[in-house]
Amino acid sequence: MNLSVIVAYRYVFATAFIAPLALIIERKTRTKMTWTILFQAFLCGLIGGALPQNLNMEAIALTSVTFTTAISNLIPAITFIISLSFGLERLYLRTAAGKAKIIGTITGISGAMILTFVKGPEIEMLSFHVNLFNRRNGHVVHSHTTSGVMTIIGALASVASNVSYALWLIIQAKMSERYPCPYSSTALMSLMGALLSLSFAFCVERDLSQWRLGWNVRLLTVAYAGIVVSGVMVAVISWCVRTRGPLFVSVFSPLMLVVVAFAGSTILDEKLYLGSIIGSMLIICGLYVVLWGKSKETKKNQSVPSESTHKSDTVEIMIKSRVEDKSNNKSSALDNAVNAVGGNEDSCENNVTHIHYKA
Repeated sequence: MNLSVIVAYRYVFATAFIAPLALIIERKTRTKMTWTILFQAFLCGLIGGALPQNLNMEAIALTSVTFTTAISNLIPAITFIISLSFGLERLYLRTAAGKAKIIGTITGISGAMILTFVKGPEIEMLSFHVNLFNRRNGHVVHSHTTSGVMTIIGALASVASNVSYALWLIIQAKMSERYPCPYSSTALMSLMGALLSLSFAFCVERDLSQWRLGWNVRLLTVAYAGIVVSGVMVAVISWCVRTRGPLFVSVFSPLMLVVVAFAGSTILDEKLYLGSIIGSMLIICGLYVVLWGKSKETKKNQSVPSESTHKSDTVEIMIKSRVEDKSNNKSSALDNAVNAVGGNEDSCENNVTHIHYKA
C-alpha cells in the first residue's frame, strides 16, 4: 500500500472519529468561527498534519522505525531553536536554565549525528523471526543494507518532519488563543489534513487497487493510526496537558523509543547497532536537559511576580474609648465644667488599639 494513501486514510478516520466528539463535548463552549481561525486550521493541517506525516513515512521507508523515533526526540530542541529565531524565546546565558537549554540542544544534535553516521557492531536481541515490514509482493520495501545516501536522505526527511511539527506547535499555540476548543481544533486540523493528504495521494498514486481496503492488515493499519493515534491519543494528551502540564507529557516521550526499539528488533526484524544506542541515549539526555532548563525557567518566572502584587494596603484603625471619671458626678456644676476641660487631658486618656489589615 502506498505510504501517501496510508496518511490520507489516517486523517479520514481521525476526522470521522474526533468530529462527533467535538460536536457533542464542546457544543455549548465552542467559539465562533472566523476566517482567521479557518486559515490557522489550514496551516495546522498542512504543517502539523499532511506534510510531517508524509515526510515521516518516507523516512521510515528509507531508514527504520527506531531511527525516526529517536530523531523525533529532537522536537523540543528544534522548537527551542525556532522560537529563539522568531523571538518567542529568550536566551539567558548567565542563568543555569539558559545554559541547560543550550547544552541540551547541542547534546541532542550530536546524538542525531552519531545515530545517522555511526553504526558500530550489531547488537543481538531476542527475535520472533517475524517480518511485517520488509517485503511486499515479493519486493523489498526496506532493506537493512540501505546505502549511506538513502540513510542521509531518510535522516533529512525525518529532521524536516520534526521541523514542520515544531512549527505546528507554534502555530497551534497562536490558534489556541483565538479558538480555545481542543476537540474542535483537532477536528478542524484532521479535516484539513485529510483534504490535503487526499489531494497529494491522488496526485502520486492513481492505481485504485492501492486505495482498496478490505478486512485485512490495511484496514487495521489505517483505522488504528486514525482512531487511536490521531484520535484517542490526541484527546488523552490534551487531557494530560490540561491536568499536569506539557512538561509532564514531554518527559514520557523517550519511553516510546524503548518500546519501538524492542518491537522493531523482535517483530520487524530490524538490526540494532551500538551507534544507534549511543546516539539515542545522547538524544534522550539532551531532551531531559532541555526540559530541565525549561522547567527551571518556568518556575523562576512564576516565583517572581510583579511588584504590584506584593504591595499591600495597610489600614490602621484607631479605636478610642473615652473613660470618664464618674466621681465628678457628685460635684457641682462649676466643678463639672472645670473637670470637663481637664477631663479631655487627663481622664480621657485613650486606650488606642492598632489594627493592621493587609489587603
